[in-house]
Amino acid sequence: MSSQRATLRGWKLTFNVRHWFRHEGGVGNILPTKSRDDQVQGMLHVCEDEHLPLLDAVEAYGTGYDRIKVSVETNEGIIEATTYVGMPGYLDDNCLPTQRYLNIILKGATEANLDSAYIEKLRQQPLNPVKNYPPFEHPADTKFIFNHESLSHKPLYTALAGAVFDMQNARSDLDCLQALFGGKDMSLFHLKRLDTSDGTETIEDIKHDRISAGGRRYLNAYLHEYDREYQYVGRYEYD
Repeated sequence: MSSQRATLRGWKLTFNVRHWFRHEGGVGNILPTKSRDDQVQGMLHVCEDEHLPLLDAVEAYGTGYDRIKVSVETNEGIIEATTYVGMPGYLDDNCLPTQRYLNIILKGATEANLDSAYIEKLRQQPLNPVKNYPPFEHPADTKFIFNHESLSHKPLYTALAGAVFDMQNARSDLDCLQALFGGKDMSLFHLKRLDTSDGTETIEDIKHDRISAGGRRYLNAYLHEYDREYQYVGRYEYD
């Protein structure tokens, strides 16, 4: 099987890894407890070697997360697996997950048919408070206009929902995003991480404003957070 249910005993699920952007609260982590009564349930997937670098990039391997080996219980017996755990510099026990993030975990847990009691415990997880943002406004003196081609030559610039930002003077926590975000428009990346996304959104949908109200609010929140973390440098026009 390429995927199957698995249980990791003697560990617990937490959300104490700081997200790259602070309005997103905390994201998943696992911690050892030494108690067999504690467990983390989930899915065990086969990951081919050629796909691991992309997964590492998305999970901020080496910065936010490390990789370790664990032994999990499956219907086929005990299997050694690789998992990600939060690194000390990214841990904050005051962090809570957003409703968006928890919804994605709950959807996966339900589709995987995890134990009902485990899913119910997830539903009771306290959440990060929702922050409301005003509509993002471009500076009135905006002079620089970028498109897909010109942005691709700027490895320290990134675009989001029609705005371009310089990443090079951001706090060090975000340095790991330069390779992932650099020279690219990240609108679809964020939009497809929304809990209501069905994965079919396209650049044309963004260009012609064919996205949901929730999607607009989500991108607007990220525009404000990009503007907080990075330096605004211009507008982005979709070809």
